[in-house]
Amino acid sequence: MPVAAFANLRQSISDWIFRAAIPEAPPVTLIQRRIFILPSKQGYLFAGVLGLLLIGSINYNLALGYALTFLLMSMGGVAMLHTWRNLAHLRLRPGRCDPVFAGEIAQFHVSIETPSLTRFAIAMRRRDEEPVYTDVSPSETADIVIPVATRRRGILRSGRLEVFTRYPVGLFHSWSYVDFGLSLVVYPRPDPLAGSPPAQSRSLTEEGIPVAGEEEFNMLRAYRPGDAPRQIAWKALAREQGLLTKEFSAMASSELWIEWEEAHAPDLEARLSVLAQWVLQAEGFGQAYGLRIPGTVIPQNRGDLHRQRCLEALALFDLPQGHTP
Repeated sequence: MPVAAFANLRQSISDWIFRAAIPEAPPVTLIQRRIFILPSKQGYLFAGVLGLLLIGSINYNLALGYALTFLLMSMGGVAMLHTWRNLAHLRLRPGRCDPVFAGEIAQFHVSIETPSLTRFAIAMRRRDEEPVYTDVSPSETADIVIPVATRRRGILRSGRLEVFTRYPVGLFHSWSYVDFGLSLVVYPRPDPLAGSPPAQSRSLTEEGIPVAGEEEFNMLRAYRPGDAPRQIAWKALAREQGLLTKEFSAMASSELWIEWEEAHAPDLEARLSVLAQWVLQAEGFGQAYGLRIPGTVIPQNRGDLHRQRCLEALALFDLPQGHTP
């Protein structure tokens, strides 16, 4: 049977076995009926060697051969018990899952506790991904961070997680599954070439604050690829101060609307990237800003929670059915 077909069959069987309600309520304790154990590749090789030893001992009536064979058998049995016990009664809880921007590494956190005995080489992974290992001591909580590469905006779900071990000698693979329903929001990737939000009509009585513009010189900053040549501080470069870019400012109102129609881009994802960049710029300047996109209007405000709300609205905009929580 091909490897891929065998893996799909194993996954189908595990889906049938673990068809309980999802997500599971924390904490999840790995009791006896949740833990499975089978020989690893090395375990099957070990069993084959024992079979050859036994056949040779029977054929030549070797007493020492019998002794060695049954000694190794008993050691394999003890190893199986220790491998199973290394998972038994572990307690698992979900941790924080902070949002990230598309292209960054998302992190799913799961904490593990043991009521007694130190557990070694406890591993956890998503389906078909590399595992993350940790040791768990009775006096502390181990935090496992499962990294996941993100490619596009939306909701990223961890899915079912496999926790397993092959300690102490690698002859057996003991595993269990847990699904806390972990998910996080992946924001659109900000477009660094988006520029500043377009100037909008504002009340003259409002107190102005400096924002990116072209009216008067503000500061020198490090050069970034894409900066216009006319903004490069050539005099500073001649004085061997490095490649710097002149940044100008304008006096803007303390309030700003980030509008869907103002973001000119060739496609939907590029437009969302422009809007995400404008949200970050407005928050960085300390402005009170709002967001207007089709179907959603977020009133003007400022602060981390407001920034997250705007970025989340952009991340979930116009997603197909089933891609949102």
